Amino acid sequence: MKKLLAILAPAALGAGVVACTTAHADETAAPAVLNWETVNVMVDSVKPMSCQTFTLVGDLRGVQRVAYNQLGAHSHFVDPADTLIELFPGYWAIGSPKFAQATGNDTITFQLMSPGHYRQMAYQPDGVHLVMTDGRIIDIDINRKDILDNPDSYGFNGKSRMPSGADIFAINEGIYSTDTAGVYQVIPSFKSVTMGGGVSDVNLADIEFKTLPEGVSENPEAYRITVGEGKMVVEADQKLWEQIRRRLAHNFGTETRLMPDAVIVDYPDYGYRGVMIDIARNYQEPGEIHRILDLMAIYNFNTLHFHLIDDEAWRLEINGLPELTEIGAHRGYTTASGDDPFLPRTYGGKQNGFLTQDDYIAILKHADSLNIAVIPEVESPGHARAAVIAMNHRAKRTGDDSWLLREPNDTSVYTSAQDYHDNIMNPALPGPYKVMDIVADEIIDMHKRAGVPLKAIHIGGDEVPRGGWSGSQAVKDLMEREGFTHQDQVHAYFNRKVHDIFKQKGIKLSGWQEVGKGHSEEYNAELAPDTYSVNCWATNVRPGQPLIPVQVAEAGFPVILSNVERFYLDMTYNYHPAERGLSWGGCVDEFTSLGGYPAEMAPGVPVVGLQGQLFAETLREPATLEMNLLPKMLGLAERAWNGTPTYSIPAFQTVISEEMPKWDADGYAYHVRQPGIKVTDGKFVQVNSPYRESTVRVTFDGSNPDENSLALPVDSVLDITAYNAAPTEVRARLWVNGHPSLVTIEKIAE
Repeated sequence: MKKLLAILAPAALGAGVVACTTAHADETAAPAVLNWETVNVMVDSVKPMSCQTFTLVGDLRGVQRVAYNQLGAHSHFVDPADTLIELFPGYWAIGSPKFAQATGNDTITFQLMSPGHYRQMAYQPDGVHLVMTDGRIIDIDINRKDILDNPDSYGFNGKSRMPSGADIFAINEGIYSTDTAGVYQVIPSFKSVTMGGGVSDVNLADIEFKTLPEGVSENPEAYRITVGEGKMVVEADQKLWEQIRRRLAHNFGTETRLMPDAVIVDYPDYGYRGVMIDIARNYQEPGEIHRILDLMAIYNFNTLHFHLIDDEAWRLEINGLPELTEIGAHRGYTTASGDDPFLPRTYGGKQNGFLTQDDYIAILKHADSLNIAVIPEVESPGHARAAVIAMNHRAKRTGDDSWLLREPNDTSVYTSAQDYHDNIMNPALPGPYKVMDIVADEIIDMHKRAGVPLKAIHIGGDEVPRGGWSGSQAVKDLMEREGFTHQDQVHAYFNRKVHDIFKQKGIKLSGWQEVGKGHSEEYNAELAPDTYSVNCWATNVRPGQPLIPVQVAEAGFPVILSNVERFYLDMTYNYHPAERGLSWGGCVDEFTSLGGYPAEMAPGVPVVGLQGQLFAETLREPATLEMNLLPKMLGLAERAWNGTPTYSIPAFQTVISEEMPKWDADGYAYHVRQPGIKVTDGKFVQVNSPYRESTVRVTFDGSNPDENSLALPVDSVLDITAYNAAPTEVRARLWVNGHPSLVTIEKIAE
């Protein structure tokens, strides 16, 4: 410990990092606030560490602990008198003897050391609240120092993953085009456009709709548009008319405009074109889901995979099991005793809330009006902690242990992908099947009341950790009775039992790839005919084994490509530390998704469709959700409609640029790409932009550009020594329609 404390002396920690102290001032009470920053340091010049500084300021009288959410922060204090308690995975509490002497206007600082290099703001603390000695829980604000204020926070001995200004300059050169999009260049692109040669004013407020004649296309979603002689005629199945009308209004407007004569024939290559929205981790209100449905319809998506349930919450009202939302849709401060009438706080976003049955029915009706099917997901048997805890309370309330989803004396030791140790339903108990039966009945009833078909219920089926039932006597008895020798057979047993429940009700199931691979021929023959879709989220497997989509297809299951490296919309756009999103699966942007060609990702597989996933660990508010969709989902939309190459990257960027004003008009938030920076001879600076209409502003003093900073015309050359005698870096930010990008930084060689 002495050696570590010597290494972490203030001089070694860098500017702005101070030793842990308690300072007392006057007793004028001020609301408490937490200030936070992080600096990367080296321990023994070998092991990378990040030092987080937490500074509580204000009225700290009566504080017992300060609690917060943070992903992956297994830390220890510099001051051994302070304590860090992991209340729950990702939920932490700081205790200290300093609180006992706190005053009405105080400052208390803590330093926590965490292994590894702090790279992304997605891992910053959030959801900060004080735990008072009288039992009150007080939410407080947190001020986070911009990670870009200190280069050591994102660069470690020059090994930063953040793209440099020069890297982005090269990327922008490959994206930018001086061309404007043609009238009929839309997303997703039309299958064929045959120009007629003439041009006429077309009244788009009076589009004529007809039934598509036989012989034009066998695809049920095919349609034909004829433009000429001052009018537009659409031929399609009548159920598609309103959806097509909406899309045409988005693409062309509703006024009279000059349009080239043309005949357009269009249809999708894939019948399933999906987006998964997660409202379990961080809740989104029903109104935001309606906005996302409108957005999906514009870009021809036809399936909302609704991730309503996970370890962290149960977000759908089930009248027969009120505990699922009474317990599972609410979070609070916990002592991890298991007796709390709510779940622990997680992730720091909107903690509480659920869809009432009326909310869900309204979403179903809206989706159906847009020809979008809703597939609700009921995660099982893994990712089920919210249900497990809720049913513990039901069993206590009713005295009926048959509701339990986990065996009381289970001694299994496991860690799930999200670090949970008690999140798996036990297939040997009656409780899981009783719950799935009631939940299925009520979902079926909601769809009937909405007058909307239920295509399937997604049962999850993924990420059951090894050893999940190793300490369950009930499972040991089941395995002996059934002749099982492996945990995977127990999982398959669960899937088959749920399949039987669903089949008796006349509904199909969907699942993640684990539902459709690695099972017996008997299992495949039984389940595959009644399976609506299997989402393959990974492609590569061990050398010598077939690709996962190939395995799933060969087992007879319908394959939906949902690959993390192409279609996980919650992956960060790039490795800039201020980008919101995770990066365990790499980076995904609109061009990554555009390059997701099914024939390359799953050769020889009869792919049914494509789907993008938006998991919500890093989504705190609707704006962040929308920025992860726009423009990222457009690459997915193009590939889900057209499985073969269509747009070049510059052409696609041009069309995206012309979509942005439409998003502004509809009030959607969206992501803006960064400007590039090129420095020549240490003094001459150029900036570039991937957009034709944008403003780039720069600074040379280490501050981040704002709207008052120097505007530098794109591709002009500036001698920066006229502004700073010895500049060490250039920072640039661009604005599109008032939306700022992140800051780009380019170092100047000394």
